[in-house]
Amino acid sequence: MPHSRHLPDAPAPISLGAHPRILVVKLATLGDLLLATPALRALRLRYPLARLDVLTTEASACLVRESPLVDHTFTLDKYAFDAPSDILRQPSRLLRILPVLAALRRNNYHAVLLLHHLTLAFGRLKYRALLAAINPRCSAGLDNGHGGFLDLRVPDLGFGDRHEAEYALAVAAAVGAPLPRSERGVRIADLGWSAAGVRRRGSPPLVALHPGSGGYSVARRWPAERFAEVAAALHGDTGAHVVLVGGADERALHTHILDTLGQPDWATSEAGQQTPRELAERLGQCALFIGNDSFPMHLAAAVGTPVVAIFGPSNARAWGPYAPNTPERSVVIRRDDLPCSPCFYRGHALGTPEGCPPRPCLTELGAQPVLRAAHHLLQERAAAASSGG
Repeated sequence: MPHSRHLPDAPAPISLGAHPRILVVKLATLGDLLLATPALRALRLRYPLARLDVLTTEASACLVRESPLVDHTFTLDKYAFDAPSDILRQPSRLLRILPVLAALRRNNYHAVLLLHHLTLAFGRLKYRALLAAINPRCSAGLDNGHGGFLDLRVPDLGFGDRHEAEYALAVAAAVGAPLPRSERGVRIADLGWSAAGVRRRGSPPLVALHPGSGGYSVARRWPAERFAEVAAALHGDTGAHVVLVGGADERALHTHILDTLGQPDWATSEAGQQTPRELAERLGQCALFIGNDSFPMHLAAAVGTPVVAIFGPSNARAWGPYAPNTPERSVVIRRDDLPCSPCFYRGHALGTPEGCPPRPCLTELGAQPVLRAAHHLLQERAAAASSGG
């Protein structure tokens, strides 16, 4: 059981010197990497002369390639090694990553920061092998009772005990790079981007809806018909124009919602039409974002757009909108009356990313709580605009 594990005490912070070489490992999706950027800022502020590199997936690398915080971005195909059978079927995959590992080892890093939970046994084996291949002078990461191979072990008290961004910040603090609470939060400028979208004044609000959830867990999706109900109600009440955002793989979902609405001229789909940077600019133009647990939700919070986040099987305490200095701009909608929710990333366990077949946490969640939160945030925005805020 998670609570029976022996967890380490919080490590005493160390200093890496004036010119350290630091590698941050976050082999993750776009949303998870975005939540690690406050930790990158903490490291850059503490070590302005450092070489600060990031190891991530190819699909997520675009998020930090233009970042003023990062010197170099390396990529690995994490998903080619998700299970031992993947390697047994195609051992040549190991050969393909050797040049990257060799380049990382040649950099002779003073510290490698592993921003991952050590949840699964095979994952622990992979991260241990990765650190051995890179051979840093010091390693730091989260320890849930299985992190004895790390030099600096930050206690991992389970998913949701801290927000994922806070866990990453705790690892940065272990190498002497704390960040004051007033400086936390995700900033688009840390990506080298601008999201200074022009929001329409004196006209109906523009509302972004994201009914998808990315490919990892489609169980996180609130029913499409509820999104259609919310869109119709907001248009009827406020005259809102609606834009459906998401990836190219969500076009059919968008078409279903638009068909349900009768293909109105006040609702459009932009599925697959934007890079992450362009999506940030689009979300910056919106008065409100409504969507599932996803990268667009985190991006909307980062650009300062008010967010209504809908959570079902996933852990809102771990992955809710992260805006610690403006919490009033985000509302999480979830069923609080279900003891089974969240059913994945709970405690120290992975749980069930596919959820249960009936998914009452989402299928029985009506539109009214979402609409109440949406109207509240739109009213707050209008009040701030009228007062010059």
